[in-house]
Amino acid sequence: MRSKENVNRLNWGCGNTHPPGWINSDIKSGHGIQVVADIRDGLPFATDNFDYAVSVHALPELGYPELLPALRELRRVLKPRGTLRLVLPDLLKSVDAFRAGERDYFAVPDEEMERLGSKLAVQLIWLGYTRSVFTPDFIEELLLKAGFSAVHHCAFKQTRSGWPEIVELDNRERESLFVEGVK
Repeated sequence: MRSKENVNRLNWGCGNTHPPGWINSDIKSGHGIQVVADIRDGLPFATDNFDYAVSVHALPELGYPELLPALRELRRVLKPRGTLRLVLPDLLKSVDAFRAGERDYFAVPDEEMERLGSKLAVQLIWLGYTRSVFTPDFIEELLLKAGFSAVHHCAFKQTRSGWPEIVELDNRERESLFVEGVK
């Protein structure tokens, strides 16, 4: 395996998280974002370019018809045997927290919504940004349909890839699922 300095890695849908050593790409420009691109129009990277790519809570901003093309585009820019790590809001965790009455689970402040069912609804749509929700089965099926040869469900800060640093961007452990697709 190559040293970390020689690894080509993509942080797609980076938002305000743009650490050094990554190609940070988002749909909007901002400090620390090197590549501004809309994945629906294709990414401006060569095929087989990245050793791995990570996306944290960006995929939910796409509608259902856009998910498979976006995953195919992320697969395209990965090198053979490259890994795509996705951190996604887990619908099942939210429903379980709602059913258990766990008010602390929800990031929606009482000033926004007080009732638990209201907090659930607002968190699921993330104040209007979320257009798609995810379960482990759903993202696994999408990744396989997008052409990934293997899918691994992982835990927070744990990887099945050969790249230990792929978990550097992991966050939002309590509400997220972690999955890796291998090209």
